[in-house]
Amino acid sequence: MIFKRVGVGRPYPDHGLSSRAWAELPPRQVRLDELVTTKDTLRLDTLLDEDSTFYGDLFAHVVQWRGELYLEDGLHRALRAALHQRSVLHARVHQVADQ
Repeated sequence: MIFKRVGVGRPYPDHGLSSRAWAELPPRQVRLDELVTTKDTLRLDTLLDEDSTFYGDLFAHVVQWRGELYLEDGLHRALRAALHQRSVLHARVHQVADQ
């Protein structure tokens, strides 16, 4: 199994982070098998595109909430890492407080 679980949607409250706010978070390594996805579909053309991160953040976006790590953005990066036999992904992690 690549991920801890495949989810559909974001169960956590809206964090309201802008692209700039995400960019201020330092990237760190996250194990793929600890991630819960927020998307259950994948576009193969995006996965195979060499320039898929050209306009976006180089690092995946992960939200930590209630002890779980949710892969909010970066599913294609995570799968690419898995295809290259890597067990970790560099991601920016934002912790959302339980409301």
